[in-house]
Amino acid sequence: MIVLREVIQQFGGRIVLDIPELCFEPGRRYGLIGENGSGKTTLIRLLAGTLHSSSGKIVGLNEKRIGYLPQSPYAFSFSVLQNVMMAADGHGNARDLAKSALSAVGMESLMNARGDRLSGGEAQRMALARVLVRSYDVLLLDEPTSATDVRSMDLIEQTLQDAIQKTHCTLIFSTHSPAQAKRLADEVLYLEKGRIVEMGNAEELFREPKDDRTRAFLQHWSLKS
Repeated sequence: MIVLREVIQQFGGRIVLDIPELCFEPGRRYGLIGENGSGKTTLIRLLAGTLHSSSGKIVGLNEKRIGYLPQSPYAFSFSVLQNVMMAADGHGNARDLAKSALSAVGMESLMNARGDRLSGGEAQRMALARVLVRSYDVLLLDEPTSATDVRSMDLIEQTLQDAIQKTHCTLIFSTHSPAQAKRLADEVLYLEKGRIVEMGNAEELFREPKDDRTRAFLQHWSLKS
């Protein structure tokens, strides 16, 4: 279990995240929703270890068993296949693993293209393949489909569903789309101004949010599956 206690993150003296206590249970899927600046990316980065909290502690994470996809993934100038093979370094069948991961995200036809010349959506899919080329206990995904079209988004979501079913990992992802959170998450957290306003079962939270702020946010979205 991943546990956050009295976690506060400040930038320039301004508190951007304030979480008294939060638990993520193994094998569950968690979706983070909220407006820009609500703290979603900050929370993901703290869990990924790319940012260290100003105060408080996070326990239950093994850095070697975390797969992390940032909102703006990096891409090197060599081939797409080599970009993904990097994550499988040390495995004798790294090439086959990379090809399989790229096929899963619909990138098989671009294996020989230069990674740094992909479109935003293609780079995002390549980066997801790089994460999925290995098995992890925890997947941390920051806006995993923000640059993709609808068809690619459907493919990515299905690929994630398949990976989770296979590995039984914990999934924690942020999204601007409550509809996506409804499709992928068991539990949903609505953040506002760095605080968790409401957290609960995805179906129940979207059907009948308890907090007026959550209700006001969700009124702007269509939540059809």
